Parts: sequence; structure tokens; C-alpha cells
Amino acid sequence: MHPALSVIFFTTLSGAGYGLLFWAAWHALTGQSATRTLLACIAVAIVLSTIGLLSSLAHLGKPARAWRAFSQWRTSWLSREGVASMATFFVAVLLGVAVLPGMIAADASGAIVSLGMAGKLVALLAMACALATIYCTAMIYASLKPIPAWRHRLVPWVYLVFALSTGGLLFCAIALALGRDVGNMPALAGIMGAIVACVLKLKYWRDIDVPLPATRGDAVGLPQRTATVFERPHTEANYLTKEMGFVVARRHSKTLRALAIVLFGVLPILLLLPAWVFVHLDTGPWYAAAAISALAGAFVERWLFFAEAKHMVTLYY
Repeated sequence: MHPALSVIFFTTLSGAGYGLLFWAAWHALTGQSATRTLLACIAVAIVLSTIGLLSSLAHLGKPARAWRAFSQWRTSWLSREGVASMATFFVAVLLGVAVLPGMIAADASGAIVSLGMAGKLVALLAMACALATIYCTAMIYASLKPIPAWRHRLVPWVYLVFALSTGGLLFCAIALALGRDVGNMPALAGIMGAIVACVLKLKYWRDIDVPLPATRGDAVGLPQRTATVFERPHTEANYLTKEMGFVVARRHSKTLRALAIVLFGVLPILLLLPAWVFVHLDTGPWYAAAAISALAGAFVERWLFFAEAKHMVTLYY
């Protein structure tokens, strides 16, 4: 498939934003973070998810008609993702309102947030909405049967793991930038997240490298027949061959896969190891570098996710 930058930015930034919102809601629920840290993370999460959603409009033929997608939530994962994102935005604002009184009453060093029952319910709802939106985004692609690489069972898990990993690293980087100590356990969690992401992607890439168990007959709707070509369907390229038949050279694919593994796996692990081992280390720059590296790796991984996917119609052409 043609790897449109708008969709890559959409899935990468919105995923990181919803992952960041999840961890902000988790810390609000457990009372482990200062109120100003939570407000900053909620604000950044809203900005990232909004930028991601707005960038996705650039891929639409008629962006002005995007509102119509909300009406098809019964059958379309794209519509469900739109509805879920709007619900998550509303709940994120409510969470910010629930946390705000603690910010007003805090001293210069900030205060540990303590939510009432209603605030804790909002935090739980924010966590659920963030996960639901990420899942709906993944299912936009995982529900498409004509594209076997997207139909893979690991696609939703990859989206969730990447969102939670990048969001968690961003949360730690923001908290440390605001002068809040996060301890060394988040570093261990970040290391484990990077390892899980590497395992999932390596398994996914191994599976999609297997030749498609399909023939030209499957592509034209005659799976029981042996379809032969009398002449080419077109004498020149058309929309389908440009959009659905994008080809990335195998040597470039291997190089980009290695680069992605280094960025979202190897570098974050190496950067987080000192933060985990040395308790008194100034970990702010390490977490920030790990977050930037993980986001860059997610961007490369998402480019490959689109570029390496082949539509069944390419068997016909």
C-alpha cells in the first residue's frame, strides 16, 4: 500500500497521545503524581491525539465530508474510531477538571492528587476510552480481509503496545521535566515494553514474509478456477496500481526493519538501563531521549506497516 504520511502521523501521534492519557488517568486513579504533572500530561495527550486526528483528514478525498463517517458506527471501524476519539476527548477534559482543584490548592512544589469517587470513575473511564480508541484505530486495518498483512492477529496488540510504551515514556519525561521523581520502576517497565514490542514485530514480520496463499483466481473472485491472463488490464498505471500496488525493495525493507528495531527497541533499552540501575542519576534526559527514540521507531515501523502491505487486487494486475 502507498504509505501516506498523513495516516502515519495519525496512527503514531494519536497512539502516543492516547497512551499518555492512559497513564495520566492511571496515576490520577492511584494518587501517585502531582496535580500539575497530570494536567500537563492530559494537555499534551489531547494535543497529540488532536494533531493525529486532524492529520488523517489530509488523506481523505473530501475532508469537508468527514463528519458523515460518524453515522456508520454500526458497521465501520473507522466510524467507531471517530466516535471513540470524540468520547475520549470529552472524558479527558472531565479528568482535567477533576484534577484542577488539586492544582489550585497546591503549593510551589505541587501536591499529590487525591480524587473523590466521581473523579476516580472519570479516571477509569478515561483509561477505558483511551484503550478502546487505540483498538478501534488498529481494527480499521485489521478488519480488511483483502490485505492479509493487516488482517494479522497481532496488529491490534502491536498498536496497543506501541501506544502504551510511547505514552509511558512521554509521561515519565514530562514528570521529570516538571521536577517530579518517578523512581526506577518505570524504567524497568519501559525496558519490558520495548522487549515486548520487538518480539511482536519480529513475529509479525516473519509471518508476513511468507508468500500469500492466494492465486489470481482468488483476486478476481473465482477461487475454484485457474485464471490466466489474455492481456494486461491496463496499458498504463491507474489509481489501484499506484495506491494498492506500492512496492518497497526487499533490501530497503530489511534496512528499515533493522532501523525500526534499533529506534523503538535497542536504544530505549540502553537509555533506560542507567535510569533503572542508578537510583540517584538525573534520569530526565535519559527518559526524554528514550521517548524521542521510541516515537521515531514507531514512525518507521508504521511506514513499513503500510508500505509492506499488499492488496489482493495486485494479483490481478
